[in-house]
Amino acid sequence: MAKLINIHTGLPLPEDGEGQVAMVTGDYQYYHYGCDGVDDRGWGCGYRTLQTLSSWVRSQKSSHGQATRETDPTLQEIQEALVAMGDKAPSLIGSKEWIGSFEVCICLDHFYNVPCKIVHVNSGTELLQKIPELLQHFQAFGSPIMMGGDSDASSKGIVGVYVGKKNSYLLVLDPHFYGIPTFEILQSSSYLLWKPLDSFLENSFYNMCLPIFRKTR
Repeated sequence: MAKLINIHTGLPLPEDGEGQVAMVTGDYQYYHYGCDGVDDRGWGCGYRTLQTLSSWVRSQKSSHGQATRETDPTLQEIQEALVAMGDKAPSLIGSKEWIGSFEVCICLDHFYNVPCKIVHVNSGTELLQKIPELLQHFQAFGSPIMMGGDSDASSKGIVGVYVGKKNSYLLVLDPHFYGIPTFEILQSSSYLLWKPLDSFLENSFYNMCLPIFRKTR
């Protein structure tokens, strides 16, 4: 089944009036639970976010004439890569073990030779301090971000930042959808949402994986 592309397109900003906004640039595909026929509900969200980031990297490399894989890695290929790199035990293959931002980071380097930066935030209350860095990331590189945590362990993609007069927001792309998505369903639901920073958990740390794709001339 064909994946939806750039599902944030046309989504209204979270506040009326002027604000500072930076978004993903370039094409990405929306990966979610069960999108390839594998029912990974309850454990696959990190893998799906990795696949979404992979689709962006692959599109960018292709558009700039760089050699790249023709497909995004499957769940099994991701597990096999983590074992081959020595990050996980062989028992990972075929299991329902979660992965987080660090695994996404090393997999993007493994599959695409694209490094990533890991940004650690001690709690949801400290996210505001990272907004300038995230704005700069989207302006400089335009790549989607993987975000995960401990108490808030659900993996999520970040495809935009908005700084308004009332609040600051992250545009969250949630891979937990199961079924057949449409732009209308996703843009009217919590699976694609401008999430205010004060709604992130105070008692959870967060790790963010920022792909650093440098265009070559």
